[in-house]
Amino acid sequence: MTAPENFQRGQKSTLVSRRTVLGATAGGVLLGGITVPTAAHAAPAPRCYTRTEWSARPPKSPTQVIAKPDHIVIHHTASPNVTDYSLAAAYKVQHWIQDLHMDTNGWIDIGNQLTISRGGFLMEGRSKSLSSINNGQNVLGAQTANNNSHTIGIEHEGIYVSENVPVALFDMSALTCAWLCTKYGLDPQVAIVGHRDYNTTQCPGDVFYARLPELRDRVSEIVQG
Repeated sequence: MTAPENFQRGQKSTLVSRRTVLGATAGGVLLGGITVPTAAHAAPAPRCYTRTEWSARPPKSPTQVIAKPDHIVIHHTASPNVTDYSLAAAYKVQHWIQDLHMDTNGWIDIGNQLTISRGGFLMEGRSKSLSSINNGQNVLGAQTANNNSHTIGIEHEGIYVSENVPVALFDMSALTCAWLCTKYGLDPQVAIVGHRDYNTTQCPGDVFYARLPELRDRVSEIVQG
């Protein structure tokens, strides 16, 4: 969630028990009982619109590239559930998020690494996010208070407290998470979590949060081929 009051400080992680120990297996990596395919069988990268394409503002200071994450955090933007599903609308919400994060929250850049619009368009967030993901790394974001050093965040346009997630958005979320899980060697059943699992917030909304088990299953099906 992008509203500043929902990025509360001082919240401790509730996910320590969800972390797993890696073990090798033929043809893949065993994570929490699920064999995640190796790069040779990795889920394809979905089309991601770069910062250049959506005309991002430059960051206020250099972006820090860090090691790969161990969790993928699902957010919603808490913005209106618009019915304009165009690419132009996707660019518009991305500018809104960046302006909020930089001008209101005072961050160096947009806080999240990736954004998915209600029309299902995937966009690069914080500077260097896409190149870092492709290199098996991450960038230090500002999307999950006190847990940014080991997580990657996906903003999903809209608010899902009582309304359902658009099909195009949910489908792209599954493809994106599958791509990230294969890039980072993560178990979808453990790695995909909601913002509220770490911080006191309604994000990603009761409806979306209730669908996270479905999202994990969808991603598991994709990565297992």
